[in-house]
Amino acid sequence: MKALTRGVSPEVAQCELTHLEREPIDFGRASREHGAYVEVLRSLVDEVIEVPGDARFPDCVFVEDTAVVLDDLAIITRPGAESRRGEVEAIAEALAPLRPLMQIEAPGTLDGGDVLVCDRTVYIGLTSRTNEAGIEQFRAFARGYDVRAVPVHGALHLKTAITRIAHGTLLVNRDWIDVAPFAGWKLVDVDPSEPFGANALLVGDVLIYPREFPRTRAKIAGDVRLVPAGELAKAEGGVTCSAILIR
Repeated sequence: MKALTRGVSPEVAQCELTHLEREPIDFGRASREHGAYVEVLRSLVDEVIEVPGDARFPDCVFVEDTAVVLDDLAIITRPGAESRRGEVEAIAEALAPLRPLMQIEAPGTLDGGDVLVCDRTVYIGLTSRTNEAGIEQFRAFARGYDVRAVPVHGALHLKTAITRIAHGTLLVNRDWIDVAPFAGWKLVDVDPSEPFGANALLVGDVLIYPREFPRTRAKIAGDVRLVPAGELAKAEGGVTCSAILIR
């Protein structure tokens, strides 16, 4: 397995925000957090491909939104925020040696943070960043996958509300999604005091999880590696956002 990451932009404080009030973001602290996260990734995968940050793109560290890598292809997205659409060029270049590439085109929009791949089932959030046209294009590209649209309310992305934490288990904030599409999965609820605690990154059998959510962490079984994620959380980022896993 490989992981693709991108450095923090020196302009990260000018990031897009949808559900949070803007507050100062310390570039140095955000970079140190990201470095610690990359080191944990490096211990779990065969290779970390690092793309430099870019001052033109304040949100570029959230590389997950620019592509979705499946077993046999990579789908380059068309981010819902216009300011982010230029980010995809560098990521497409990095992925081109590894997978055939397909591209979401207008009028479709799709953020990778809305795409939860669970084996051959793909759940895609209908949000302010991902529309039905984008989901239909994804479905056409991802032949052999069962692609299901999931409305999201009150959260930026689907994976703000639900992520996979073990083979048959999902971590969820039920306030932001209807869990009916996830019938058959074991569901672990975030602690009510930690609404943003549903975002986790499963790498093999190991879970990367923010140290800022100890009450939810206490509900999670298995091998969990804690990372600092508070500074990038001010930019509406989570631990899935900062990596693309390439299996």
